[in-house]
Amino acid sequence: MSNTHSVEIKNLTLSFGAVDVLKKLDLTIGQGEFLVLLGSSGCGKSTLLNCIAGLLDVTAGQVWINGKNVTWAEPSERGIGMVFQSYALYPQMTVEGNMSFGLKNAKVPKPEIKKRVAHAADVLQIEPLLNRKPSALSGGQRQRVAIGRALVRDVDVFLFDEPLSNLDAKLRADLRIELKQLHARLKNTMIYVTHDQIEAMTLADRIAVMKDGLIQQLGSPDEVYNKPENLYVADFIGSPSMNLLEGVIEDQFFKAGDLSVPLAGYDFSRQANGAAWFGIRPEHVSLGSEAESTDVKLNVKVEVVEALGSDTLALTEVNGTRFWLRTSGQSKISAGDAVTIGFNAAEASLFDKKDEKRL
Repeated sequence: MSNTHSVEIKNLTLSFGAVDVLKKLDLTIGQGEFLVLLGSSGCGKSTLLNCIAGLLDVTAGQVWINGKNVTWAEPSERGIGMVFQSYALYPQMTVEGNMSFGLKNAKVPKPEIKKRVAHAADVLQIEPLLNRKPSALSGGQRQRVAIGRALVRDVDVFLFDEPLSNLDAKLRADLRIELKQLHARLKNTMIYVTHDQIEAMTLADRIAVMKDGLIQQLGSPDEVYNKPENLYVADFIGSPSMNLLEGVIEDQFFKAGDLSVPLAGYDFSRQANGAAWFGIRPEHVSLGSEAESTDVKLNVKVEVVEALGSDTLALTEVNGTRFWLRTSGQSKISAGDAVTIGFNAAEASLFDKKDEKRL
């Protein structure tokens, strides 16, 4: 195994009885990479993390960490630090006690424990909290302590299982930035499980989108967002998700009812004719005068407006299908307005109706 690989999953399967939860997964994670496992509940992302951590025995396949086959190694022998959704702090111990507990059990010398705890507290800016007990801490402070407990282990690979999901929105946003800065400083490999797209898009070097125990797409946030490999990823990523219209491709046109979109500007990855899905992101839909120069223009009625401050979302209907557009927060658009919208095929995504893969 190349020394540029930090974690490698080879042909990994995990079954509970007759049910395959993970199905012959292959995944290679580079040294110092921040990889996010993203998916809805039950997709297998936390299960995969637990297999890497050694908390679950795999049915088949291998787990390699830093060039060593650790498939059957104990969690303590894998060179990992793990941060869970629940803080799991000992209430009777101080912050310092919680952070040093694992090191004391591992018989690490006292001066080394003191040094590691001080370093982690400095990195996480929790030095003033070291003598407090968890009950005297806020949710964000408790999560920092939980991260600190992993940091003191001085390992190469950190595993995060939805660590921010118990926090309120403001704290989540703040800790997201701190995690990004922490990764930039430490340059350790981090594998992070979440169902939150914003966390995935802002934290990841690469995102693995999972569904039904399989990785649907593995790529940078930009690739996953702008060039989804299949219909599931296109629909799952984005809020609101991609507008999807059902129709057919004929003679370099996408046709759906009265709608006809010229596809000359679209970058096809394979030849295509027949039943297909046409997808366009809400921010790639132009409104009013901006629609004049687009490949296709439509007259629609605005049904719902959501003013978000920085931008405005408007819901319309195209061919009987809900259709969102995103426009400026200063837009004066209102429900009931008759407007012209437009979009270009170059910014669209096309998917084959049969296999739902990108065309």
